[in-house]
Amino acid sequence: MEIRREFCYLAAALIWGVPGMIVAARGVAAYAAVQSDKLWWLGLITLFVLISFFFMFRGIVRRYVSHIASLPEKTSIWQTFPVRGWVLVVCMSGLGVVLRVLGCTPVEFTASFYSGLGPMLVLSAIWFLKEMFSQPKIR
Repeated sequence: MEIRREFCYLAAALIWGVPGMIVAARGVAAYAAVQSDKLWWLGLITLFVLISFFFMFRGIVRRYVSHIASLPEKTSIWQTFPVRGWVLVVCMSGLGVVLRVLGCTPVEFTASFYSGLGPMLVLSAIWFLKEMFSQPKIR
C-alpha cells in the first residue's frame, strides 16, 4: 500500500509521540511516589535527561526529515524511517517493555528518566508535524 510522502511525517509523529505521552505520564506519576527529600536531585537528573535527549533527538529528527523529503511522492509507510531508524524504535520500545515487565527499575529512575525522555519524544513528534505542515501542497 502506498501513501503520499507527507503522511510519512504524520506516521513518524505518531510513532514517536504516542509512546512519548505514555512515558511522560508514567514519569510524572512516578514523581508522586518519590520521597520529598529526593525531589531536588531527581529534578536535576530530569533536567540533564531532557537536555541530552533534546540534542540527540533534534539530530535524529533532522536526518529522518531529510530522509522523508528524499522519498518519492508515493511511497510505502515502511519507508518513513531507514532500517536503522526502525531498529531504534523497536529497541527502545522493547527495552521499555522489558524493564516494565521485570519491574526492576526503582521509582526514582522511572521518575527522572521517563520525565525527561517522554517530553522529548513528544517534542520530536511536534517537529515532524511542523515539517508535514510546512511542505508545499501538491495536487
